[in-house]
Amino acid sequence: MNKLPVFLLSALLTPTLTLNAQTAERTFYNETHRPQFHYTPQKNWMNDPNGMIYLDGEYHLFYQHDNYDKVFSNMSWGHAVSTDLVHWKELPKAIVPDNDGLGMIFSGSAVLDKNNSAGFGANALVAFYTSTNPQQQQSMAYSTDKGRTWTKYKGNPVIKNEKDDSVPDDFRDPKLMWHGDSKKWIMSLAVKDHIEFWSSSNLKDWSKESEFGQSLGSHEGVWECPDLFELKVEGSKDKKWVLLVSMNPGGPNGGSATQYFIGNFDGKQFKAEATETRWIDYGTDNYAGVTFFNTGNRKIAMGWMNNWQYAGVVPTQGWRGAMTLPREISLKPVGNKLFLRSVPVIELKQLIAPASSRENVSVNNELDLSSELKNAKGRFKLDISLAAASDFSINLSNDKGEELIIGYEKLSNQYFIDRTKAGESAFEKGFAKRHTAPRISTSNTIDLSLYIDAASAEVFADKGLNVFTDTFFPSSLASNLKIKSIDSIKVSKLQLAEIKSIWK
Repeated sequence: MNKLPVFLLSALLTPTLTLNAQTAERTFYNETHRPQFHYTPQKNWMNDPNGMIYLDGEYHLFYQHDNYDKVFSNMSWGHAVSTDLVHWKELPKAIVPDNDGLGMIFSGSAVLDKNNSAGFGANALVAFYTSTNPQQQQSMAYSTDKGRTWTKYKGNPVIKNEKDDSVPDDFRDPKLMWHGDSKKWIMSLAVKDHIEFWSSSNLKDWSKESEFGQSLGSHEGVWECPDLFELKVEGSKDKKWVLLVSMNPGGPNGGSATQYFIGNFDGKQFKAEATETRWIDYGTDNYAGVTFFNTGNRKIAMGWMNNWQYAGVVPTQGWRGAMTLPREISLKPVGNKLFLRSVPVIELKQLIAPASSRENVSVNNELDLSSELKNAKGRFKLDISLAAASDFSINLSNDKGEELIIGYEKLSNQYFIDRTKAGESAFEKGFAKRHTAPRISTSNTIDLSLYIDAASAEVFADKGLNVFTDTFFPSSLASNLKIKSIDSIKVSKLQLAEIKSIWK
């Protein structure tokens, strides 16, 4: 790990810390491996995004946050806001454990109660979360000052856990939506190996409607963090319902991951149209992702950029856990099937510096882009388009021989990320591996967009049909960037640009 220069160490120890992400007075967020264009709290542990909602020009990001340490314990809801989904301002804790006897504040969601159905006032924010004592149950809190302060509902829990105390406790992660056709609030709940749907007209009194999933999808781990929403099919007037379900363990490349189902929902039951397991991200570091409430025709999602397989031991200083880039998601037809497509939100463009650009470049074994990387400070966006699908790799390395490799294999028709030699990995024996994903697109042209931060890579292939999110922990920032191929390949377009820090 790099030694910090004396002047930087002094700055990190300065007691006067500002929480304004856009001020020049910020004196932290310079640690080794600290993300520079992804949200992280100033300190301590972070996991699942919670209660994400848009209101009056602000995006609210709540999240699981430890009050005291950088390990999972003493969970409350942390809170940050943004006007552009890019620059974030960390606020005081939103919902915290107290003397109500209901325990910690686990994951959940928030809605805007425009018509005062709960009686807390028109346009109140109403949050639902899993309380943990004596077992997992669903509780509620509300805010009438745009999320700055929260009051717990005196009638908590609003959905009690009726199981025997001896049964394993998996009854959590309430995600709410308004279902216009039935004029009811719908809650999706994760219950061990399936999803339950509940309905309410007033957010206080709930009735169970149905169950889904005991015999569908992957069941190698516990189901968590559901999210049900409707999406328009690209190029069509049709709409379909999508259900996200996170699962731990059992991901396609190990540990935790998020699968999805496409189908129909009638206000009571969700019925999937396809039975095969599909993953929203084939990397190992996008988990518990859900969507923002109240964003109109846009459906914007964020996930936790970590994995339960090693989340508690990753080698970060003072904090653990980060959020993925916010992504806009849609439904894309490929042949006679529908797939989720994810791309970074357009607001991210404000961070991207003017790019160096090339067209119609021939790569004979190797194209060295290292000289163009030197001004990127370890943070960059690389766009590459190949005129034909052929084997190739993008190799990102530093002068210590640590190397992250991203590429495509024609014979297996797979994308891959190889982090076996990408940096520190001794903290967990299963971390240093090669991850693969079957290519979804049937086009003969390959498009890749890479977003590289201090310790993460987010890869969007074929305009977001395939996505990889992987963390890695190099001892120093990358200084070498090369495109390699066995055969001669034609790169029709290549762009490399620095991504600016959101903390400076």
